[in-house]
Amino acid sequence: MSLASVAANSTAPSQPPLAERRSMTRQVHGMEISDDFAWLRADNWQDVMRDPSLLPADIRQYLDAENDYSSAMLAPTADLQEKIYREIRGRIKEDDSSVPMTDGDFAYASRHREGGQHPIFVRSPRSGGDETILLDGDARAEGKSYFKLAGVSHSPDHRYISWSADEKGSEFFTIRVRDVANGVDLSDEIPESSGGAIWANDSQTFFYVRVDENHRPSKVFAHRLGTPVSDDRLIYEEHDAGFFVGVGKTQSGRFISIDAHDHETSEVRLINADHPFSVPVLVAPRETGVEYDLDHGDDCFYIRTNARGARDFSLVTARVTDVMDGRSSGREGWVDLVPYRPGILILSFTIYKHHLVRLERFEGLPRIIIRRLSDGTEHEIAFAEEAYSLGLMPSFEFDTATLRFAYSSMATPNRVYDYDMEARERTLLKEQIVPSGHDPDRFVTRRIQAPTLDGETVPVSLIYARTTKLDGSAPLLLYGYGAYGISIPASFSVSILSLVERGFVYAIAHIRGGQEKGYDWYANGRREHKTNTFSDFEAAAEALIKGGFTSKGRIVAQGGSAGGMLMGAIANRSGALFGGIIAEVPFVDVLTTMLDATLPLTPPEWPEWGNPIEDVDAFNLIRSYSPVDNVEAKHYPPILALAGLTDPRVTYWEPAKWVARLRHMKTDTNVLLLKTNMDAGHGGAAGRFDRLKEVALVQAFALQCVGLASVAL
Repeated sequence: MSLASVAANSTAPSQPPLAERRSMTRQVHGMEISDDFAWLRADNWQDVMRDPSLLPADIRQYLDAENDYSSAMLAPTADLQEKIYREIRGRIKEDDSSVPMTDGDFAYASRHREGGQHPIFVRSPRSGGDETILLDGDARAEGKSYFKLAGVSHSPDHRYISWSADEKGSEFFTIRVRDVANGVDLSDEIPESSGGAIWANDSQTFFYVRVDENHRPSKVFAHRLGTPVSDDRLIYEEHDAGFFVGVGKTQSGRFISIDAHDHETSEVRLINADHPFSVPVLVAPRETGVEYDLDHGDDCFYIRTNARGARDFSLVTARVTDVMDGRSSGREGWVDLVPYRPGILILSFTIYKHHLVRLERFEGLPRIIIRRLSDGTEHEIAFAEEAYSLGLMPSFEFDTATLRFAYSSMATPNRVYDYDMEARERTLLKEQIVPSGHDPDRFVTRRIQAPTLDGETVPVSLIYARTTKLDGSAPLLLYGYGAYGISIPASFSVSILSLVERGFVYAIAHIRGGQEKGYDWYANGRREHKTNTFSDFEAAAEALIKGGFTSKGRIVAQGGSAGGMLMGAIANRSGALFGGIIAEVPFVDVLTTMLDATLPLTPPEWPEWGNPIEDVDAFNLIRSYSPVDNVEAKHYPPILALAGLTDPRVTYWEPAKWVARLRHMKTDTNVLLLKTNMDAGHGGAAGRFDRLKEVALVQAFALQCVGLASVAL
């Protein structure tokens, strides 16, 4: 059944809900802004994040009405949703487990029980023996409508674990500490943290980050076991409202690192992990537009930075004694190790006692480079597929010659390898099992280049069944993100196979705003260049049509968060290209949000989008593309918008205002749906199977958009 026929079906509601218009205008830079749906933002939104029951009744009534309408309109796909859900679940090994990571006398891992929604964290003696359950996520989640673990971290002496969980979807995590010997949580309990806990070497002290009233990670505290949280020592506070803070530990275990950063500038302070209450030492003062991060190896700090014009980053070193004793004058003491090479982006790196490992992207594909520290010799780990995903995996150990990494492609399930950096030999430890069966040879993976009007080419990764005809008749799902320098990997997904096996081509447009083609690819897709992101996505769609992969009106576009803003922009700019648009937690009220410095994340976002409060040019540019502000009286394709009530990143009222304005303005009868998860935030449902139900709903909508829902069972 197509969406047009559903809209005309007498069993569906005859009219969608219409939000009340409540006129509000204001002047900014001498220009009038009107917002008839500003009332959908609850005055007590900060309280709602902590307790959703406090949502005002009129707002709840509207969101509930939209949810009821969405349920009714999608009811004809209920059987299809259930079938897709069962298919995807059938591709997941339900009792799966991670490859154990060794640390001293123990090996740590996580696993799921069959039917379980949440991970179980375990450890075993390194030499072999019985497993100990450290934390059972299913048991902790029992009876809760939302539960998400942020992770588990063991103390250096292996006596304790810290663990944290969010029970509202609002990303306020409570940290707890458990005695491994008896499995009992201590009285130590820290609310409203960002989630992680980093242990000092005394195994009695850990560091954590507390979020402020605007949900900004702003303060680093040290907590000593058995002492009141009120006595926790403030180690560092970030006073710039545009910066976040984080805390970590070097691979060597010798230093605690405190980083302060926005989207283009960073600054690091260090504490000797043997002396957790010592004063943090600044490595190099912040300088707008300069980023750096570091790791430690014996007598040197190794630093990845874009300082000195290294736009794709370089690696430098600084002597530990110079930095920690204050003899180094910031960046002046840094010595080049791996120089800047235009077009070769250094993504990340790790230092082991005898080796430096870096992950790079060259010509759009990742590769791992191993450098022996004693003599500087290097070699590469790479793969031959046209498009693939490659990532370094964490390790608890420093003095080791073993590197762990993961590899997959859009057709090849995930593989985990251990790699002997001296012998240059890889050992396959685990290959993702697809219980219902998977034959990579039944699929084709491709990478094409889509030309743009300004002379660039946009990489597009593709997967489709070998039996799919490339004559323009195939439906296509085109995914895009394009922000924050985040590159979307061409990795394996058990979920997308349900569409591919029904004849869809699945495509990822690696548009500007990501870093698939280096740092400049990112820089040319943000701030004053933001509209390149939208035109790149449109260029990808046009190239796919020209290449016979699909045709106009057969493309379903999908994006979430900042990618949801992309969905809103292309709906306004080029909606006729698309047969449907799926916008998940979409950042669509860009101008209003960037004009409000009191909202979560707004000041840290100004380097990405521009500051329309102080900069009239930024105001005019954002106003020109902000999806809510550019809705017009014209035809739009079918649209599904998903939101989370307790989402602190993209607040629920952004998609609500967008849909409300579309309902009043658009001139077509195409379906427009808003589904708000009233028990979750930015990531949707937290349980692994509950999340699959949301994926199945999205895919059923995509099939509806191209008229395949009734024949896809």
